[in-house]
Amino acid sequence: MKNKSFLAFDIGATSGRSILGTLTDGRLQMKELTRFPNQMLQIGDHFHWNIYSLFDHLKAGLTAAKKEGVQITSIGIDTWGVDFALLAKDGSILGAPYAYRDPHTDGAPEKYFNIVPRKDVYGLTGIQVMNFNSLYQLFALKQADNSILEAATEMLFMPDALAYLLTGNKVVEYTIASTSQILNPCTKKFESVLLEKAGVIPSLLGEIVMPGHVVGTLTDVLADETELGKVSVIAVAGHDTASAVAAVPAENERFAYLSSGTWSLMGIEVKDAIINDESYAMNFTNEGGIEGTTRFLKNITGMWLLEQCLKEWKKEGITYAYEKLVHMAESAPAFQSLIDPDDVSFANPASMTTAIIEYCQVTGQKAPSTHAEFVRCIFESLSLKYKYILGKLNSMAPFTIEKLHVIGGGSKNPLLNQWTANSIGIPVIAGPSEATAIGNIMIQAKAAGCVDSLQEMRQIIRDSVPLDEFLPENNKTWENAYLDFLDIIQKKQLMQVKLTASLS
Repeated sequence: MKNKSFLAFDIGATSGRSILGTLTDGRLQMKELTRFPNQMLQIGDHFHWNIYSLFDHLKAGLTAAKKEGVQITSIGIDTWGVDFALLAKDGSILGAPYAYRDPHTDGAPEKYFNIVPRKDVYGLTGIQVMNFNSLYQLFALKQADNSILEAATEMLFMPDALAYLLTGNKVVEYTIASTSQILNPCTKKFESVLLEKAGVIPSLLGEIVMPGHVVGTLTDVLADETELGKVSVIAVAGHDTASAVAAVPAENERFAYLSSGTWSLMGIEVKDAIINDESYAMNFTNEGGIEGTTRFLKNITGMWLLEQCLKEWKKEGITYAYEKLVHMAESAPAFQSLIDPDDVSFANPASMTTAIIEYCQVTGQKAPSTHAEFVRCIFESLSLKYKYILGKLNSMAPFTIEKLHVIGGGSKNPLLNQWTANSIGIPVIAGPSEATAIGNIMIQAKAAGCVDSLQEMRQIIRDSVPLDEFLPENNKTWENAYLDFLDIIQKKQLMQVKLTASLS
């Protein structure tokens, strides 16, 4: 196979990167070219994205790629989900796109459910309800008589809007559109009725294209300015998690994945959406994957808990290297403090350490007192929560889950990976940590004809990236800890029910 090079832009809600990926003899090599900030703009009481600053960073990445002295086959862009740009009739981008953290959607879902019942919205979309989903952003803008929405004739999700700035062509890519809570995962089309009930014209959204679609080529101006020429821009899996899951180096379909970072996303890859009473009650979500697949998953609080503790300790003048944290956790007593990482008290407390102490006290446990005990509490609790969610996935999956693939930054935490294997009782395969960029590049490679299928993509990734395997140990000890974990969660939930009843 002739060497082919691809340029991936992987843009998160705080930073972005441009990565050069080259396929050589069936193996992938990657090189980071640029790294740049992505900061929300506060204008008055609202938070927006500076799409033109991102466009400048894309141009810098294109220029950096030219300096590498290789021919770029194509370009792909992935970003976070739900957010979008609105376009005027003449194609101009109207204003600055709203950021998902903007408070204008506070309470919007509840108001919308007075028009369309919550369960009906889930039944049509299979998407978990979050106040910042695109549907509620549009509804909030309409309720506020927003003049930009009134003037808009089209909307493009963020990766599609950036591809539009590069090419002048407009597409709506399937995986990023699936985060909106407007797309039906069974028909893979938008549900016009949801927009109509929100008071928004359905024609705002265009026809869906699948990952691998050629958006177009760089505009003449960019082709000359960057000296790259008329390089193709590919609509990859525009949602960063979809690109990451495409890079899971699985050997068959009988796996679950855990995209592990500040937040954890645990799910399975299925051909058909799973929408039933159990998935609704558990608030599981059905998002688009490549080759028409569905990512059936659950959001779990991840390293957010530890990151907030570290911020507190840093204010006290104490910082820890990552390896030190792992050693600290190993040195602390086992299973003396367990918490539910998704308890509402940990959403955004003034003090995370105080919130953990109070949770343990009200559930009759010994509270952590040393930093090592806090770290162990968090790692053990995450491992046990992963077992809980994996059990729910197993009850709904059309196959038996045989392995858990951990991708993202958490794949580099050997202690947490081993404890996760101990907890769930099946092997854990860790890696790649750069799954999103790899998935972006490999989808471009598939579009270029370098690979024929998702399985071939995954074979190349297995051959190119070092992976670590963790086998379950101490099964009985962890099974007993899991029973304690369930009792603690139930006790806390009963307390919350009693408190709610007393206040009503």
